[in-house]
Amino acid sequence: MRQRSASQVVAAMLPDVDPVRFGRAIRALRRRRRLRQRDLAAAAGVSKSTVGRVEQGRIDSVAFGTLVAIGRELGARAEMALSWNGEALDRLLDEAHVGLVDAVVARLRALGWEVLVEASFAIRGERGSIDVLAWHPATGSIVVVEVKSVVPDVQATISTLDRKTRLAPIVARERGWTCLRVARLLVVGDARTSRRRVASHAETWRAAFPADRRQAVAWLTSPVGPAPAALLFVTPAHGMGRNRGAGGRHRVRVARPRSAAA
Repeated sequence: MRQRSASQVVAAMLPDVDPVRFGRAIRALRRRRRLRQRDLAAAAGVSKSTVGRVEQGRIDSVAFGTLVAIGRELGARAEMALSWNGEALDRLLDEAHVGLVDAVVARLRALGWEVLVEASFAIRGERGSIDVLAWHPATGSIVVVEVKSVVPDVQATISTLDRKTRLAPIVARERGWTCLRVARLLVVGDARTSRRRVASHAETWRAAFPADRRQAVAWLTSPVGPAPAALLFVTPAHGMGRNRGAGGRHRVRVARPRSAAA
């Protein structure tokens, strides 16, 4: 039986990892800890050049154990993906997330919702934060919004949003908000790649988020009746999130994801 190369072993262990994103994640976490490449290398017991290759996304030539060691020194875990502090790593890497959150907040406030951004919780051992949590005082309605600038992993995203929706009434009551119904929205940055990825698993997404754009917007405008679950593509206005106050004007376009046959 022919022995596999180190790069083949890494590829088998990390089949879904984007090597460029993995490298960017390592670099971002290293800089966040104010470490030089040589500092990280010494702590992980590897060479500085190895850390450099990893940060450049050249992980196919690096042993899996080395990736684990480097991640461990940064408080991260190298498995099928690089994890760190819940979903915070995506926010650390992704400035576009800020613009999308800004757009969602502006739209909800214009419709009369009170809004919290990064509503953190620690409930019976479950910790995390909700990207956008909004309350409609007149109807006691709550909406939980998960914001992603790119299409995330299907099952992980659905599971995470389900958990936050389940905990949202408790989070709301802790803030003095009455809660009669909870809607859940997954907001994704509108791009051709994102639409293609959604279309590739269209039935799964539709099962988890059956409401379409029209239904979601109608309910947000007048939140009575059953709370919807919807996936919305959103395009924030150019420059959103930079030097813009919360009360500034924003142009937001939302669209319903197309089916796989479209």
